[in-house]
Amino acid sequence: MLRSLLTAAALTPLFCAATLSQEPAAELSELEVREIHDRLFTLDTHVDIPTGYATHTLDPNTWTRLQVDLPKMRAGGLDSAFFIVYVGQGPLDDEGYGVARARAEETYQAIMRMVRANPERIALATTADEVEAIHESGRLVALIGIENSYFMAENIEEEVPLWAARGARYASITHFGNNQFGGSSNPNLSTGDPVEDPGLTDLGRRLVELLNDHGIMVDISHVGPQTSLEAIRMSRAPVIASHSGARAVYDHPRNLTDELLEAVRDNGGVVQIVAFRSYLRAIDAGLTAAIAELRSEYGLDTPGGWERSTPQSRAEYQDRLAALREEYPDATVADMADHIDHAVSVAGIDHVGIVSDFDGGGGVRGWDNAAETANVTAELLRRGYSEEDMAKLWGGNVLRVMRAVEAAATR
Repeated sequence: MLRSLLTAAALTPLFCAATLSQEPAAELSELEVREIHDRLFTLDTHVDIPTGYATHTLDPNTWTRLQVDLPKMRAGGLDSAFFIVYVGQGPLDDEGYGVARARAEETYQAIMRMVRANPERIALATTADEVEAIHESGRLVALIGIENSYFMAENIEEEVPLWAARGARYASITHFGNNQFGGSSNPNLSTGDPVEDPGLTDLGRRLVELLNDHGIMVDISHVGPQTSLEAIRMSRAPVIASHSGARAVYDHPRNLTDELLEAVRDNGGVVQIVAFRSYLRAIDAGLTAAIAELRSEYGLDTPGGWERSTPQSRAEYQDRLAALREEYPDATVADMADHIDHAVSVAGIDHVGIVSDFDGGGGVRGWDNAAETANVTAELLRRGYSEEDMAKLWGGNVLRVMRAVEAAATR
């Protein structure tokens, strides 16, 4: 796969040549790329996990149906990842908060089961120094991120310290739909969210303060533009966009405008460019319809559909899905690199990184699971990024931000 990607990529124009004044690198062999890749410390800031994770039905210590498991991380040279405590946006009432809080607890316990069951292979890090020490020990590194602080309800004075003690090292303010803290990049108009982002609420401003106090990075991915700007301006520590794209390259509400890229740069933060097909480019309507029909055929378009399917049907579905992606135009590693190029041209090499959003919808042709991680390095090397640049993009910038957030913490 890697050699074929290099060969095909060499035929495409260099997006970064005009903006970054980089010279295209000489074509490298697969072995040369892998040697460079293996010298890099690679950190993926967003990996989701499903229900039933780290149980007898889904063991991440084996080669699974997931895009990320421990064998795939080893195979692809992915050294570390933020595993995500995610909750969807629900009603702003006690019942909604209770359901979300239970889901957050379930996911956290699953992450901890994975770490405790495999102490010789992976360990949880809560500081940048611990990340480096675990990596130097030869083990994979797990970190914890929170996607949507909604589940904390209005109890943030207790919840933020609890999750800090548990090891959470970033928390996003919102997800799809506004919540008690502020506006989303994708407001839910059907529930009465206004079209215009209302900005941070009073509770949202207190959330930012508490995250700063407890050494948790403020995450603006999924957050509305006004809410994001307000959070950046009031945060006394650098912020992170854990999984976003560049809106100037593809106009999607989940992507960041140049104004936001510049604001993150001026704040000292980092924007992680995501390998999420529909955030990178327009997706062929025929492919979207074909995938929906395929999911319906295999009963995967209803809650619990995957869990009810058989290993044979799941394998058949994956094979047919791969065939569809070959048949239709698809987003590729090169499309992702276009977003990286633009973000670097606006915010600078010290404020951009790389993220998959695997098992949460992420993946592009060439980087559709953790075993293919070196293909991203291959594409960026082809575009003229140096090994020093790559070290920043693949994790150095995130560790710098983590250290700055740790230094700003007061508790």
